[in-house]
Amino acid sequence: MQEIAITEEKPLLPGQSDTVKDAEIAARILLDQGQEHRVETPHGVLHVTVHGAGNARRPAILTFHDVGMDSKSCFSTLFKFEEMQEIVKNFTVVRVDAPGQEDGAAIYPAGYQYASMDQVSEMLPAVLQYFNFRTIIGVGVGAGAYILSKFTLSNPDAVEGLVLINVDTNARGWMDWAAQKLSNLTSSLPDQILSHLFSQEEMSANTELIQTHRERISKAPNLINIELFWKSYQGRRDLNIERNNTFKCPVMLVVGDQAPYEEAAVECNSKLDPTTTSFLKMADAGGMPQLTQPSKLTEAFKYFIQGMGYNCPIDCQINNSVKVQERYESRRQNSPSAIRRVI
Repeated sequence: MQEIAITEEKPLLPGQSDTVKDAEIAARILLDQGQEHRVETPHGVLHVTVHGAGNARRPAILTFHDVGMDSKSCFSTLFKFEEMQEIVKNFTVVRVDAPGQEDGAAIYPAGYQYASMDQVSEMLPAVLQYFNFRTIIGVGVGAGAYILSKFTLSNPDAVEGLVLINVDTNARGWMDWAAQKLSNLTSSLPDQILSHLFSQEEMSANTELIQTHRERISKAPNLINIELFWKSYQGRRDLNIERNNTFKCPVMLVVGDQAPYEEAAVECNSKLDPTTTSFLKMADAGGMPQLTQPSKLTEAFKYFIQGMGYNCPIDCQINNSVKVQERYESRRQNSPSAIRRVI
């Protein structure tokens, strides 16, 4: 995030020091929270939060969250990580909330027709136009990764790079459909969503992270909206990605060991161009690596954008004492943009 510099142009009068400090603190808080916008699109209004005002010659970093989360709960841990802030401070970070998922969103009435995944992806060009962004680097998780994938296939010139966490580009099969029907009968909506977000090991251990998100989802005032987003994602179409119909930009696929969508991510990796794709399987990361392993994901993201030609600031140094234990599975070892393994 960019720092706000307050320059002292003349000596402070007695009693002014505290006032200036208060103003600086207020400015930093405002910058940290971001500027909120409501963007009109062909399929409704999107809530968008913008952080920083990075180099106009660089793409914006646009994030899209998963089901059962919003832009804050999905990405704040990662983007507030100190080293990540150093990496992205020369970029504008744009956090998009799916319709009705932001904190304080109005509750949709009974019978409301929620946007399909295709329609949500069709909302994003309006966001780029609203802020006059020429290109983006997309960072998506779960449903957000699917939406950004669909957007990229339809708008290849608008996306310079993609980071897809827990992506599943396939429509649900009959087995998945039957399992979901059974789950609807035996599990509550919060438990269904938690099983989508987290690994079975995490669910069985009932970790503090699980308890926190179960309580947050269960008590969400917009639970009806969350259910509509969940059903929309369950009804997603197959993106039909293959070697002749794939992304034109560099892609980093990320998934945790034993994560619910590990097999889907492996299958997606097999369909992408090996010269522009890196596959990162993170050990001890569970279902949400951006929450459980922000330091490791930051390290990988740093190499990813460096491979795209965007250098980090000189002071962007990752603590060498941090041992990165994830297993990088890349088939483009000799590619200039390949992610390097960190020992």
